[in-house]
Order: sequence, then C-alpha cells, then structure tokens
Amino acid sequence: MDWYIYPAIIAAGFAAGFINTLAGSGSLITLPLLIFMGLPATVANGTNRVAVLLQSVVASGRFRSGKVLDVRGALVLGIPAVLGSVLGAQIAVNLNELIMRRVIGVIMILMLVVILTRPEKWLEGKLDRMDGKLDWKQILLLFVIGIYGGFIQAGVGIFLLGALVLAIGYGLVRANAVKNAIILLFTIFSLVVFIINGQVNWFVGLILAIGNMLGAYVAARMAIQRGSVWIRRILIAAVAVSSVNLLFL
Repeated sequence: MDWYIYPAIIAAGFAAGFINTLAGSGSLITLPLLIFMGLPATVANGTNRVAVLLQSVVASGRFRSGKVLDVRGALVLGIPAVLGSVLGAQIAVNLNELIMRRVIGVIMILMLVVILTRPEKWLEGKLDRMDGKLDWKQILLLFVIGIYGGFIQAGVGIFLLGALVLAIGYGLVRANAVKNAIILLFTIFSLVVFIINGQVNWFVGLILAIGNMLGAYVAARMAIQRGSVWIRRILIAAVAVSSVNLLFL
C-alpha cells in the first residue's frame, strides 16, 4: 500500500470509533473503505471486527472508570447477544446483503421517528443497574440483534441502544456504556468465526484499530461529560445518515 493509505485508514477508524461509541453505524465508513482497498467483502467484514473489538475495549474501560457502566447488567444482557452473534457470523455468507440493507434501512427510519417523537424515553431512563431477570421478549430481542451484529456489524449499536433504552429502561448515557460492553462480548465470539474461516487481514485490521481506539476514547469521555441530550443529537444524525446509506447508496 502507498504511504498515504495508512493515515486515511486511521482517520476513517477514528470517525468510526467515535460514531460507534456514541451511537452506531461507524462501520458504514470503514467497510466501504476496506472493500475499496481491494479486500473481498467477507474479509473486509472480518477485518473490521478487529478494530471494533479493540475500540470496544477502550470505550468500555473509559465508561467503567467514569462509573457509568453496569458490568453485571452487560454480562446478563450479553449472553443472548453473544449466542445470536455466533449464528449471525456463521450465516454471513448465505444471506442476500442488498435485501437486508433495505430492510434495516426501513427499520432505522422507524427508529428515527421514535427518537424524534418520544424524546422523554431517551432522556429520562431511570435504570442504573439491572436488578431483575430478563423476560423472554427481551432475550429474543437481544438474540436477534446479536444475529445482525454477527452478520454485518454496521448499525448494531443503534439497535442495541434502542433495546437498552426502550425495552430495558436504561438512560442514554448508561445504555451507551452497556452497549459498548455487549458489543465487546459478542465481537470476541463472532471474530473467532471469521478467523477460523481465514477472513481476517490482521495487518490492516490493527492499523484501523488505532483510529477506532482513539475515536472511542474521545467519544466515551465526551459522553460522560455532556450527557444524554448531546448523545441523542449524535444518535439522530447517525440514524438519519445510516438509513439513507442503507436505502439509497
């Protein structure tokens, strides 16, 4: 690769890590870049997980040091998501990606409507720590989100945020912290599937991870300092751009 490709990869990683930590869909920046560089789509999908994994380690550590991460809740909620992610990674090569992009784009538009019309749900969450068991609907929801995360990754943070705020009851700052921890958990397992199938370019993935980790650190710090209102604005922008990308580009 030419020398100027490396700073471009790191810059894209920074943007993706920042967006992923606060909302989601940062992989819509990095996946096209990796494919443009000549990586097969399956290898780009697997390579991107390296950066997402290390980004999630940094973000989760920063949220934990800021005392906003419910570690026990993340572990409990992460179990069905992990199981789903393994299944999603296994079937990644068998689904029609174009149809899936269109369906997810429509769902994101619906979520954008919910965010805009019911702001109190996103800004007034009361749950700090999980103190009860999950019901079957919550388990199924997290399992399905895990399947999607294992399959393509891009946008999974937005769906996790929606589940954690609307179905579980976290406020947006704590939901963001738990979201990053759950993504950390299931990315470990989905990445293993891609590694076994020889679909990871470690050199490119680790360069990309430099940017992702820097973006994650900056975003987590800003989330703790600025609170739910600011995160909601970033989330609205991310959902709007992602839905247009998925539906029309």
